[in-house]
Amino acid sequence: MPASPHSLASRRHWVFDMDGTLTVAMHDFAAIRRALGIRDDEDILAHIAALPDAEARAKRAWLLEHERELALAAQPAAGSAELLRGLVARGCRVGILTRNLHELALLTLAAIGVADCFDPVDVLGREDAPPKPDPAGLHHLASRWAVSPGELVMVGDYAYDLACARAAGAAAVLVNLPSNPWPELTDWHFDDCLRLHAALA
Repeated sequence: MPASPHSLASRRHWVFDMDGTLTVAMHDFAAIRRALGIRDDEDILAHIAALPDAEARAKRAWLLEHERELALAAQPAAGSAELLRGLVARGCRVGILTRNLHELALLTLAAIGVADCFDPVDVLGREDAPPKPDPAGLHHLASRWAVSPGELVMVGDYAYDLACARAAGAAAVLVNLPSNPWPELTDWHFDDCLRLHAALA
């Protein structure tokens, strides 16, 4: 892992996971799996996608309402607003790549007070690109911003975010965990967004 943040500070194109990265983590994925009858070792979105249409629609509807409640109650993670506003003030492009739905991502960003930092077309939900760790969303934003994927920084709190960055050739930044369980996927690790913001100053 690079010891100095200087090369990170020079990056101008930033993509963020949302839940647990820009927000305080509120999703209880174990409870969601129990409510939807999904095994503990299964990916929720992949499970639903493989179901017959009627069953998939019912489970998507339940998940949508559950996620809408979480979106409206979202709280900003430590330093996330400061980090975003600092990047925007420096002229950086910022986007979102989330496994949530686009409309709920916009609700969440409004709830935590940072919606004005993003062009809505740069907020990609699970209906806009294959869910992480698939790198297609990062490739889409790189193309939209007319840069190579290697110029992007992907910031997240989970292995899917880091693996997505690795697959795209982007820089991978882990935040909001006191230790790093995935060093092989991580270029930089910060305890929270506030520490990342300070490192870029």
